[in-house]
Amino acid sequence: MLKLTNPLYYPASLFIGGTLLVLGVRFLKIPNLIILPGAIAATLISAAALKAQEPNAQKTAQQQLEQEIQTLKISGHNLAQKADTLRTEANQILAADAANFDLLVRVQEVCDRTLELPRKLETAAQRIPQRESLLSVNELHQQLLEVKTKIRSSAGTAQQQLEKLAASLARNIELAEAGKDTRQAQLVNLHTIVQDSAGTLQQLQNKLRTADLKNSQDIQELQRLSTELNQYQSHVDVLI
Repeated sequence: MLKLTNPLYYPASLFIGGTLLVLGVRFLKIPNLIILPGAIAATLISAAALKAQEPNAQKTAQQQLEQEIQTLKISGHNLAQKADTLRTEANQILAADAANFDLLVRVQEVCDRTLELPRKLETAAQRIPQRESLLSVNELHQQLLEVKTKIRSSAGTAQQQLEKLAASLARNIELAEAGKDTRQAQLVNLHTIVQDSAGTLQQLQNKLRTADLKNSQDIQELQRLSTELNQYQSHVDVLI
């Protein structure tokens, strides 16, 4: 059903109504009492029709949101596949020497945790409101409080990661309190974590392939990268 629309926003509808009026009066000699209401009706109907043809902003935003959620899921699955490959390589490289047992366990654990990412992202996608555009301000405050608690007990790279996440959550709270849509920001947070995780996992894989396992500095670097990758998975837990 067409909705009444202000024709001033649609010049084409004014042109249609004006043309009909001129044709009716000058050429067809239709009385003003008949042609004038007809011209007005034509103007209003054409304006409503033009408006109906415009893309619905809410529908378009929803479609874009669904596409981005799907992209996020695909990224999560790709990362999980890479983690599975890394787990296999770690077993082949580290299992031969008992001295590397602790490092092997650490890499296996972080890979196992990364393998859970697709399930976590599926949960997060379901929690991102499909009809309600606003995330609970209380929920955002709870997430921010949890992140700030982790910041106090962290240092170095981990602290930097958490501070970035805290800043992002604070912006989300501002959006929510202003009555604006926070779903896009939520997806950006998750997508950033997935991309950062992928980068760290690649570094860990590269280092594992080239490391001198008798060199303590190489072992420490492998441990650091494993810890960093594990921390990213903790960030996902906070957001879901």
